[in-house]
Amino acid sequence: MLTIYGIPACNTMKKAFDYLNEKGIPFAFHNYKKSGIEAAQLRYFIEQLGEETVLNKQGSTYRQLSDAEKTNLNVFTFLQEKTSAIKRPIFVLNNRCFAGFNPEELDTWLTT
Repeated sequence: MLTIYGIPACNTMKKAFDYLNEKGIPFAFHNYKKSGIEAAQLRYFIEQLGEETVLNKQGSTYRQLSDAEKTNLNVFTFLQEKTSAIKRPIFVLNNRCFAGFNPEELDTWLTT
């Protein structure tokens, strides 16, 4: 089954939920705010997608860091502590990962 990782209050997450519901695609939702993220799952995201993709540099959590903090950032530790800085949504299906919400790209990913 498709699993979506993220936070419910995110507008992009809401778009993804609506899209999947409209398409009739069943999914499970992993809420970082309620459940956090296991170290092994975060490592898997980083291994599959890369730090640059998993770290949401557009969000306020990252942008609030000073330049010095950004330069010396341990991405793994930061994301474990600040799950709101993880790119949203991250989709997982059959041990494959897809980050972000682009309907066309998601459709292609889901069918390959």
